[in-house]
Amino acid sequence: MLDRIADILSDLTDGEVKPAQINRDTRLIADLDLSSLDVMNAVVTFEEEFDVEIPDDSIPELETVGDIEDFLKKIVNE
Repeated sequence: MLDRIADILSDLTDGEVKPAQINRDTRLIADLDLSSLDVMNAVVTFEEEFDVEIPDDSIPELETVGDIEDFLKKIVNE
């Protein structure tokens, strides 16, 4: 799952950040320089990729790649 998340986020940086450079501690805004629109696009992509729904009120909690992975693992298994 982490590899797929890294691929999606790398795509949002237009390849400036390679998937191999992304780890659980990578911060979406501070490290990847994603805008709030980029974050929303990532959420939509995660929803499509993993066939889940991410509630809008959960998005601010997703600050790092690890946060995303943990959240997705939790809701994918529900």
